[in-house]
Amino acid sequence: MKQRVLGIDPGTVVMGFGVIDRDGSAMSLVDLGSVKFSAAKESVARLGDILRAVEELLDRFQPDAVAVEAPFFGKNVQSMLKLGRAQGVVLSAGLRRGLTVAEYPPAVVKRRISGRGAASKEQLAGFLAGMFRLPDDPKRALDATDALAVAACHALTVDRAAVLSSAVSGSLPAKKKGSPRSSSWAQFLAQNPDRAAE
Repeated sequence: MKQRVLGIDPGTVVMGFGVIDRDGSAMSLVDLGSVKFSAAKESVARLGDILRAVEELLDRFQPDAVAVEAPFFGKNVQSMLKLGRAQGVVLSAGLRRGLTVAEYPPAVVKRRISGRGAASKEQLAGFLAGMFRLPDDPKRALDATDALAVAACHALTVDRAAVLSSAVSGSLPAKKKGSPRSSSWAQFLAQNPDRAAE
């Protein structure tokens, strides 16, 4: 199944984005970067700029799904509120176009990409450079690689869900009737009374 995923690392001053194409289990990079907003504007006024930036990305890349990094709960209340608003704008823009939308906590993204929920941003960027053969660019913002990680996390999650779905639908061999696995403990003891005293 082919799918294009737009990953967003929401922010009220810098918003990272990463776009990948998924074809089965194969993923390829389309683009990544960041959008900067004027810090001189009030945070509420910046929401309009964020909406316009997201809509421009949706128009440019025509994704099938939008994946967003959820705000990190360790931040202070004001930061959480601002990030939550920015995240809401991004999700609403995707929903308005009828796209699949999803959000992933940072620890889930890190674990899915690196195997460690406590990986640093730099370590995560290193894993992504290997996955997508990213050129070494010291000027690349970590917001962009964070967004790429969210997109990849979504693609891997969807791929894993598809595998689990095919397993549940009956593509795995069925258990034979009467096998030890399908028998209950009570049945086992009834058939082997000498084992009950052990």
